[in-house]
Amino acid sequence: MSLNISEFKQVVSNFATGVVVITATTPDGPVGFTCQTFGSLSLEPLLAYFTAQTGGSSWPRIKGAESIGISILSQAQEQLALQFAASGKDKFSGIEWNAGPGGAPLLDGALAHVEGTLQSITTHGDHEIAVLEVTYGMVNKVNKANTSETMPLLYFHGTFGLPA
Repeated sequence: MSLNISEFKQVVSNFATGVVVITATTPDGPVGFTCQTFGSLSLEPLLAYFTAQTGGSSWPRIKGAESIGISILSQAQEQLALQFAASGKDKFSGIEWNAGPGGAPLLDGALAHVEGTLQSITTHGDHEIAVLEVTYGMVNKVNKANTSETMPLLYFHGTFGLPA
């Protein structure tokens, strides 16, 4: 029995993932994209990873940046995730951000930020896995009140959030 793309997507949509925005500063200005495959990889050295579509327009511009930022989104930032997922427009329009210590844009209101330097890229099918050496990390919101601003934005069954 073979599995087609649609069936595979249906299967893996049963695994909830967090949502982040990957960013960098380029000579043409800030660039970024929404990503749902991100995680810590190693504690010694401090490494994180994310994946990017090989055919995307933002990722090729980010690859050459000195520093890459990762903003871990809250439930209240669904519109932000959608804005950075769209192609063909200025994704930073109306977005507030600050440069991290390495210069990467870090989005205001995120639960946490990571910044690092690209260590390696490997291609697997239509995606690349990027490994970052983490140089900075900051928790911005503590999950004490369990509000949409302090809970992570999740992607599940092809949409944001979990079923009620």
